[in-house]
Amino acid sequence: MQPSADSTKPGYQATVSSRLQATLEGRHALVVEGVSKVFATRPGIVARLRRLPGGGKRVVAVDDVSLVVERGEIFGILGPNGTGKSTLIRLMSTLLSPDAGHVRVFGYDVVQQEAEVKKLINRVSVEASFFKKLSPMENLLFGARLYGRDADSSRRDIVAILTRLGLDGRSITSPMEDMSRGMQQKVAIARAFLTAPVLLLLDEPTTGLDPHSKREVQAFVREIRDVHDATVLLTTHDMQEADALCDRIAIVDSGRIVALDTPAQLKKLVAGLEGAEPTLEEVFLQLTGKTIEEAEKEAVA
Repeated sequence: MQPSADSTKPGYQATVSSRLQATLEGRHALVVEGVSKVFATRPGIVARLRRLPGGGKRVVAVDDVSLVVERGEIFGILGPNGTGKSTLIRLMSTLLSPDAGHVRVFGYDVVQQEAEVKKLINRVSVEASFFKKLSPMENLLFGARLYGRDADSSRRDIVAILTRLGLDGRSITSPMEDMSRGMQQKVAIARAFLTAPVLLLLDEPTTGLDPHSKREVQAFVREIRDVHDATVLLTTHDMQEADALCDRIAIVDSGRIVALDTPAQLKKLVAGLEGAEPTLEEVFLQLTGKTIEEAEKEAVA
């Protein structure tokens, strides 16, 4: 169900302006058409290497990928580490240009209309960067200023978002270097959400989090979609997270999409063990002939 653009949450409002709402109305949130990306690399780093002229090698990180994400979805890209998920996110967020194909965000081409795309998106990487000597508040105020936000309203929203993600007042004003990897990831999510993106790109957003923190972040991701009119695309290798969080999932292996559907429909592709409901792990095994752990080992062989 698509959320209303007028929905708000006290303390941190992230809604789409009426002018932008009219511009985006009726457009797909994200369209990826026949996209491929190839990197030159040293031997033995990633699977699927091909020889280049002169004896070099290359890796096909993304291989003829096509998908459509509708506005208001939580869309997951599920697959082993090292099989192109992060590269796809970078292509969608204008950090890389495709070697073939096109990526469009609400109708805007990420290469030809990069400035327009950047107004609509924000991204959280699996390895977020901060000024580690500064506090979460100071880091997020700096980011807000880059987007032209005033300090007073930003300060209120920062406190509300970080509190919602489980940080207490002391943590909000303590140096980032004193925080765990998981807590820093929460600050990265807050920083991305502070700019009110229409499309939020999350690259392994719960990596390094303990189970309780994972549930907090997953609940916040749902809230971003349900209350704040954002579309969310996330990558993950966590089968349970994808099953619980995503409306639809694209399963990727070796840079290709091998299946794309709702979690329930994907699980209908295989029969569960001893009559139990099948898992996405079993779906991946059925589609690729290997477990996700085996696929990860293959990717770095």
